[in-house]
Amino acid sequence: MILQATVMKYIPTNAYFYIDNETKHGFLIDPGAQADKLLAMIRDKGFVIERILLTHGHFDHIGAVEKIRQALSIPVCMQANGRAYAENPVWNLSAQTGTPITLPEVTYLPDYSTISLDASPACDLTLIPVPGHTTDGAMYYTEKDGVAFVGDSIFQGSYGRTDMYGGDEATLLQNIREKILTLPDETILLSGHSAPTTVRDEKDCPFYRS
Repeated sequence: MILQATVMKYIPTNAYFYIDNETKHGFLIDPGAQADKLLAMIRDKGFVIERILLTHGHFDHIGAVEKIRQALSIPVCMQANGRAYAENPVWNLSAQTGTPITLPEVTYLPDYSTISLDASPACDLTLIPVPGHTTDGAMYYTEKDGVAFVGDSIFQGSYGRTDMYGGDEATLLQNIREKILTLPDETILLSGHSAPTTVRDEKDCPFYRS
């Protein structure tokens, strides 16, 4: 089961629950704001969240992390380059909001790590690096379900900004071509700020023609 929850403090962001139907255990991806809303959803639906997974370290994707981590006593995981964002409110852009965010307890994962549910090891996601929007940009891919949680790397008909700390447009476009658009055409791409799209549809965008 995949459930989207749009949360907002400064800008709307898509948080996602990736849940095993049988056990109701799962992962929470990019809880960017409104911790109380997300915790109420977890409680009301009987979910057991085993880990928080982050696609990158910008403030609008990490704003509710610490409150949820403490409430549920669960690990927070992100790509290995995420330390620069988790520990630095300037890099994660929260400093400009007047409410600086740091994440004190993070597990930094190597590229292509497989993250499995303890309650259902066959339910897993693979961390695939997609730098360019940030240096720590990553997507979480499930071949079994044909879904990739892509963060702000690619949107429906567009791609993420590259004019912030650690951003690089050429790097992002190369990674989109090589890491995302090489997935099966029917793969559903779930992003941080747009409606769902597919690899097939995004291949038609002129941005990605080399």
